[in-house]
Amino acid sequence: MIRFLVIPVVAMASLPVQAQGFDCLMDPAEVIELGSPVAGLLDEVLVDRGDIVTKGQVVARLNSAVEQSTVELLRTRANSTAVIDAQSEQLAMVEKRFERIKGLREKKIATVEAYDQVEAERIAARSLLFQAELNREIAEQELQRAEIILQQRTIRSPADGVVDSRNLVPGEYVGTDDHLLTILKHDPLIVEAFLPVEEYSHITVGDGATVHPAPPLEGSFAATVTSIDSVFDAASATFSVFLELPNPDRALPAGHRCTLTFDPA
Repeated sequence: MIRFLVIPVVAMASLPVQAQGFDCLMDPAEVIELGSPVAGLLDEVLVDRGDIVTKGQVVARLNSAVEQSTVELLRTRANSTAVIDAQSEQLAMVEKRFERIKGLREKKIATVEAYDQVEAERIAARSLLFQAELNREIAEQELQRAEIILQQRTIRSPADGVVDSRNLVPGEYVGTDDHLLTILKHDPLIVEAFLPVEEYSHITVGDGATVHPAPPLEGSFAATVTSIDSVFDAASATFSVFLELPNPDRALPAGHRCTLTFDPA
């Protein structure tokens, strides 16, 4: 009698999300099209394509001869105390006269008219000193404003990154709508992965993952989920997951394909 071994067929469960590999793309954290806050003639560009820049580094300058001259003029005016010193001495002299007339008036020697005249001079001297001090304060504020305008002629990098393109050269006119450089922020990289919609409930912000760059790059790198797209792509039945990948040495280039696997829960 022939006996048959019956093996039950068990439906294969879907592979857990942590064990699967998903296509992804490594993009720069920021793409900065650097412009100028003011219009003017471009005097010099200090960086070129491929250069590494740091936050605050001077990358270009506009012609600023007029603005520099204005700052020097206003600095001279703001630093001058000649008018204030003169008015202070004038007020001191009037105060002495006032005290003498006041004493004579108390002894019934000085007339009311003499007393009133000196008091009026005292009031006027105080007013002139106040006006001189106010004028100097205004000059200091004008100097600060001129220095800000001058600083706007010096263009600095807003972030650490790499110059991706240089669009203008010295001698060209820069408008407020133009951009001189494109700077890519490579640290961190933003990894975008494309997952099937069935995995939507399996991923949460803060999950860890391992990123494997496509050849010719090698190695594996840790990343963390920072954002999950709540809108599905109906055509491909996928959604996007965004991860932050530290890249302090800029060893990984942006714009490169990769695959990633999520760490076990």
